[in-house]
Amino acid sequence: WLSDRGAAVRPRAASDEARLLIEPVDATSVGPLREAIDALGERCFPGAHFAIDHELARPWSRIWIARDPSCVLPVFLGFLVTWHVADEVHVLHVATLEEARRRGVGAALMSEAIAYAAAHHVRILVLEARRSNRAAIGLYEKLGFTTFNVREGYYADNDEDAVEMMLAMDPATGRVLPAPDEIRIDL
Repeated sequence: WLSDRGAAVRPRAASDEARLLIEPVDATSVGPLREAIDALGERCFPGAHFAIDHELARPWSRIWIARDPSCVLPVFLGFLVTWHVADEVHVLHVATLEEARRRGVGAALMSEAIAYAAAHHVRILVLEARRSNRAAIGLYEKLGFTTFNVREGYYADNDEDAVEMMLAMDPATGRVLPAPDEIRIDL
């Protein structure tokens, strides 16, 4: 399969997740990846008018990218955008190249956000996912997120529901706290 830039990328087994390179980006380090990130954002979030420069301009944004360092030039595989506001981290965008999905990229990016939250004394991580995005909801559940609300008709493009999820943490220790009773959703 190929990256956005046309470079060959070998298929990745789940055990290869540890070989992913997850790194933060800011306005000075995003460089040539700007176009690739914007293109992936537009494909994954149509109608959202995603632009990485808008996120990079916000002092509360935290952004990570995933690369495959085993290629001659590390290949861009996905990105994660969060907002760190007070004692909360809001996960806004998790995007993975279609050909790199189900290879641990999203899990590695989310694990980095959870580690960041623990290191910065965060109380909760929150996110929302489309009710139809079973793969994302399953990933978040595996990482310990629980559903706390369903917002009916949240997504204007197709009147789809949003599933709101959270991960509670002890801000003093960074440990994930046991989840409260969970709201069950029918997928």
